[in-house]
Amino acid sequence: MNITIKIKTLALAALMAAGLAPEAGAQNSTISPYSRFGYGILSDNSNAEQRGMGGVGYAMRNGRTINFKNPASYAAIDTLTFLFDMAVDCKGLNTTEGDLSGKNFTGGLDYVSLQFPITRYGGGAVGLKPFSEVGYKFGTEITNGHNSREGSGALNELFLGVSGRPFKGFTVGANISYLFGTLYNDTYVYTETSNTTLFERVLEVRDYQLQFGAQYEIDVNSNNKLGLGVVYSPKKDFRGHTYGVRYDIGLDKTPPDTIGYTKLKGGYSRPETWGAGISWNHRSRLFVEADFTYQPWKKAKFAPLEGFDTGNENGQAFDDRWRAALGVSYMPNPRGNWVSRVSYRLGGYYSNDYIRVADNSLREYGVTVGLGLPAPSSKTVVNLAFEYRHRQATPSPLVKENYFMVTLGVNINELWFWRNKIR
Repeated sequence: MNITIKIKTLALAALMAAGLAPEAGAQNSTISPYSRFGYGILSDNSNAEQRGMGGVGYAMRNGRTINFKNPASYAAIDTLTFLFDMAVDCKGLNTTEGDLSGKNFTGGLDYVSLQFPITRYGGGAVGLKPFSEVGYKFGTEITNGHNSREGSGALNELFLGVSGRPFKGFTVGANISYLFGTLYNDTYVYTETSNTTLFERVLEVRDYQLQFGAQYEIDVNSNNKLGLGVVYSPKKDFRGHTYGVRYDIGLDKTPPDTIGYTKLKGGYSRPETWGAGISWNHRSRLFVEADFTYQPWKKAKFAPLEGFDTGNENGQAFDDRWRAALGVSYMPNPRGNWVSRVSYRLGGYYSNDYIRVADNSLREYGVTVGLGLPAPSSKTVVNLAFEYRHRQATPSPLVKENYFMVTLGVNINELWFWRNKIR
């Protein structure tokens, strides 16, 4: 492939990412009653490869993978390499609450990202990834009628990151993100007199976010490398607006009434994020990593909106969020035939979520398996990840959720800025 064709391909990939960005920002692929609380279900920012390994990645440094979990990893890219990575997912959810149960399915575009070299000592990346999602639908009986609760929407991050290598083995990096999206929480009230009222709470976010990372890789001997990685995001007030709207749905067509329009700054916030990981790499065949994430959400703010409940009779309360994960990847022979270059992945995690429901904490655990299938004639890899996840509250179990999720990602790896010799 000559340089002209590569430039055209780069332009096409960039246009594809730009075209997909609005769809990713508009879609909603979460199906959980727990997403009604707070800012919805938070994303762990793992790519398709990392999904098969329990979502680890803080210490992962691989010049053939876009690891936006730690921006310090961007400097590992080769000066002649360009990476384009995107993924879609499909989720099936089974919920149980006492004798009641239900099944739902959803899916869509998960993320898109590009990575490129910046001189011999650095690299950069740009992409779109999820921050949080809301998606649920259920109903309850009330006096003289019943109600239906529905939620939708997502917060997304459009990020730009850079990374540099001050000295051998050590890299530092940073991401700056534009955080945007709208979350909707609707309550429909149906009375016995056939009157219907919709109470809709809207939360619009237009903000920025920073993330910093560092990695250090130690050559233990000729066959083994030890990796260390840390990330940090500072706490910050959200920027944007929130408000409620009341709609009286009937023959009189009463105009909607906006209630409590207010700015998010000062009343809504997110805490700092700390993450650390340690990895071991044996001959580029066996890779093992353990990660830990901590977010003190108890310190975060989520102000009540007059006339609208938070979904928690004891008031909106958050819990400190932590997540422990372990992942393994094995490739029989990186330089062998196609079968020996397939990567086999396994992982698991356990977490305490930030959502708190009526003095109950929300716990989650999952197990994952994955495959990395190389393209026959290039460095491009198709990544498949399969995940089982269980989520429920404690000490009272409330709603129990069992997920099965499939993620399909394509990591395009091409040599760029290389002109073939004419013979």
